[in-house]
Amino acid sequence: MRIALHTKVRADRIAEYEAAHREVPPELTRAIRAAGAGSWTIWRSGTDLFHLIECDDYPRLLAELEQLPVNVAWQARMGGLLDIAHDYSADGAEAGLPVVWEL
Repeated sequence: MRIALHTKVRADRIAEYEAAHREVPPELTRAIRAAGAGSWTIWRSGTDLFHLIECDDYPRLLAELEQLPVNVAWQARMGGLLDIAHDYSADGAEAGLPVVWEL
């Protein structure tokens, strides 16, 4: 399945956000893959962040990552950089952007 998300980085933290993503902890990337993600791409336009996640089961991916210590630490770090954060709760599983059109 493909999930598209929209989050938002704080304007004064863009450089720090991008720097953090050049050094995502290997333990976190392994956990994301183990939870069923085949890929996760983030694009930035100004302060808007658009995520495309290809995964087996998005609610399961969130459930497996939500309380994982490496992800909790990463989300705490991101929390200081974002105006709109990725929601790892059960409600977040319903927060994907709906498909309007596809070629």
